[in-house]
Amino acid sequence: MSLPVEIVFGIYLGVITGIVPALVAGVLGFVFKYVTDVTIPGLGVVVLSLAIAGINGGLLALNDETIRSSERAPAVLTAIVVVLMLSMYAHAQGDRLGASVPKRISLRQLRDRTLSTDVIELVGGRGRVSVEVTGEVSDMEGYPPLPAETRRAILDGDWTFPAHLPLAELEERFGERLRTELDLADVSVRIDEQARATVAAAPPTGALSKRVPAGRRAVSLSALVPTGLARGDLVRVVTPDHDVEGAVLAARSSGKAEPGAGAAPIPDSTVDEGAADDLRTDGGEEAVAAPPAATAPTTTGGEGRVTVAVDRSEATALLRADRGRVLVLSRGTRREYELTALLRRTGKRFRRVSVVAGGPLDGHTIGEVEVREAYDVAVLAARHESWTIAPSGSQPLSAGDELFVVGSRDALDRFEEVAA
Repeated sequence: MSLPVEIVFGIYLGVITGIVPALVAGVLGFVFKYVTDVTIPGLGVVVLSLAIAGINGGLLALNDETIRSSERAPAVLTAIVVVLMLSMYAHAQGDRLGASVPKRISLRQLRDRTLSTDVIELVGGRGRVSVEVTGEVSDMEGYPPLPAETRRAILDGDWTFPAHLPLAELEERFGERLRTELDLADVSVRIDEQARATVAAAPPTGALSKRVPAGRRAVSLSALVPTGLARGDLVRVVTPDHDVEGAVLAARSSGKAEPGAGAAPIPDSTVDEGAADDLRTDGGEEAVAAPPAATAPTTTGGEGRVTVAVDRSEATALLRADRGRVLVLSRGTRREYELTALLRRTGKRFRRVSVVAGGPLDGHTIGEVEVREAYDVAVLAARHESWTIAPSGSQPLSAGDELFVVGSRDALDRFEEVAA
């Protein structure tokens, strides 16, 4: 054969013969770099590759003088070069991979992945992140398809959260917010480091009836609906014959200001009393001075209808009235929120921890484990068979129990890692 043909044949032979040596060299390069942080010398790679190639393709016979001086020598020598090039390249890639992979990978590290710093916004000295829903909102298997307006609400919503949260907790909070605000039956959320979310959701099931507490009835009547009324507010409905107190399940208001009141026109706001059963704002005239965004959907006030949950005995009397007046009742100060804010200002956080079978907490009491002394956290509540608030040191712990603990973030991390 001519020399070009011999070289082409040698390249073909080298590629076929060099696959196994290249794989072995790459794997060994990765393992050595990852485990020992040492790079295998190039001479060692050459010797190893030739030895493996000899077993795989018989190239060790190249050391024989009769082979090297034969008429097929160009093809064989070309094959040797190709095998060595493939092996050296694979070794370099394995060595680079071994240097870049973190030395300690755990499920905890994967769970505690956080957002990339370039998507975090500083607002008032605190980091916030706006989660963007990308792609189409998928349907949940086994549920009916989502209504178009619900998909639009998920895609166009303003979903803002604290930026310090791990991605796993951020996904939980986003899912819980979608369930609460859009009344979804089920939801699955995945968020990446760039705050991009993929969402699969199921439409509400049960609609209004699901919100009515046991022993109560939902009654709807026309009224002058106050501005800012939200689902869950406590109201007193005053009729000519009866006064009834109950919680708002749904509301609808026209948003039309009374003549001469001097109020600027504002968008209509409704609460659908049907399947959506959600407080939302419908399109209308643009406001001259828009109010600040509320934390929950609210009405804009005006003539409309309100649906409240009342006792069975009062439902019949309320149904006889064609119209009523709605007075919003004060809930008072929520002291538990004050406690939460105080703890956060002092650098403390809450966390829910589960007791794992065979762990250091399983089969012991809180006092035996010395939770406060050893881990610098305090147990606020424990569920053994039922929830116990401020448990004593004699509280037994076993696999499957849950604890609410408070402490600094580092102390909580250490305690949760030990408990798990």
